[in-house]
Amino acid sequence: MAAITHATDEHGHGHEEGLHHQFEDMEQQSETYLVGMWSFLVSEVMFFGAMFLAYTLYRWKYQPDFHAAHEELSVLWGGINTTVLLFSSFTMVMGVHFAQLRKKDWVIRMLGATIVCAFVFLIIKFTQEWPVKFEHHLFPGANFGTEGHLNGANPKAAELFYSLYFAMTGFHALHIIVGILLLGVLAMLWKKENPLVTKDYIPTELIGLYWHFVDLVWIFLFPLFYLIPS
Repeated sequence: MAAITHATDEHGHGHEEGLHHQFEDMEQQSETYLVGMWSFLVSEVMFFGAMFLAYTLYRWKYQPDFHAAHEELSVLWGGINTTVLLFSSFTMVMGVHFAQLRKKDWVIRMLGATIVCAFVFLIIKFTQEWPVKFEHHLFPGANFGTEGHLNGANPKAAELFYSLYFAMTGFHALHIIVGILLLGVLAMLWKKENPLVTKDYIPTELIGLYWHFVDLVWIFLFPLFYLIPS
């Protein structure tokens, strides 16, 4: 009987709770998860970094035109969305905190609050910001600027500004949507008390890291587009 028990332990069936068989201990498992997520986030930084570099070069070249073009953006709605995302980061932090304590109900509440904030952000973007730009023909294309609203900016430079605006805020909104899906799946796993998340808080923390990255990108986008100094 002792031999059978020893064999069972060697094959990983006697490991600590939440530990997958391919890892030696929880510390190694957690480090592997975190390295994987940070590698993914670095690739995301490189992706957005190329667009930030393009923005920097064009803004340096067309400073007066970018300032004139940006005056059509609503600082009020942009500020509200910034506040919403900052609050969502707080609720995500609390979600990870309660995941560490294994308080299922509070984890679900915090994830739900984060999802609500994400939807508020998208609703504002889709109903209060982007539609106005389409109405005023500020979307890059054949009819760009035909209704005016360029505030004296060179049309070509203004079109570059709005090309970058829609590209960068559009990809950011796509990341928000992906985040909503991830948070929704995570909340469902917690509701069903799936051991993948209830026995180990790291999956919740990894999605939290992704969400904080999305929020951080907006923290840069908001001043770059909405708060251009004269």
